[in-house]
Amino acid sequence: MLEVIALDAVDAVAAQEGGADRVELAVDMGADGLTPPVAVLRDVLSATDLPVRVMLRDGPGFAPRDLDGLRRDAAVLREAGAGAFVFGFLDGDGRVDVAACAALAAEVEECAWTFHRALDNSADPEAAWAVVGELGCDTVLAAGSPRGVADGFPALERLAGRQAATALLVGGGLKAEHVPRLKSFGVTGFHVGGAVRPGGWGAPVSADAVRGWVRLVQDPVR
Repeated sequence: MLEVIALDAVDAVAAQEGGADRVELAVDMGADGLTPPVAVLRDVLSATDLPVRVMLRDGPGFAPRDLDGLRRDAAVLREAGAGAFVFGFLDGDGRVDVAACAALAAEVEECAWTFHRALDNSADPEAAWAVVGELGCDTVLAAGSPRGVADGFPALERLAGRQAATALLVGGGLKAEHVPRLKSFGVTGFHVGGAVRPGGWGAPVSADAVRGWVRLVQDPVR
């Protein structure tokens, strides 16, 4: 499964043309992805029939600045057609902020959701995995390390072995050369953003680049 970060409808169309399975919709990648405006969501849903997971995050880091505001955003986005989300919070000790996550999970009840890379920044990623699974997410986006996939292989191998009801989606500095090793661990979900933008984050997603990643992800392990 290949998920592509989309910042707007142009990106989402390119992701679909390239054969991606899903998009994660966010804005402001300078802050590592924030909640998109409702108008952007509507444009994306009008432009593609790919599944869309919408970011719920209101500032850099992994603590909500305004949890009630995020809950209101979630309600408005659901009303506009959002059916799946991405979020995740840590407390000051680097543990999963269960109360904050549960509050937002209740707001998006019956929607699928991904616990994002807060896991990589937690005090104990494997302990965090168990906690977020109990909160009801079906996917965890992780690189295995705050520094990215290249430094995260040991943790990713352990997390891949714990997949059951919760799936591991690997992203964060993901490169093509990482994919065969990750597949050998049992990873089947891959998440890319900058890797499918040859012109950088200021340029749109390239459908050709997405096609290359689709071939890579689908290529059997040798």
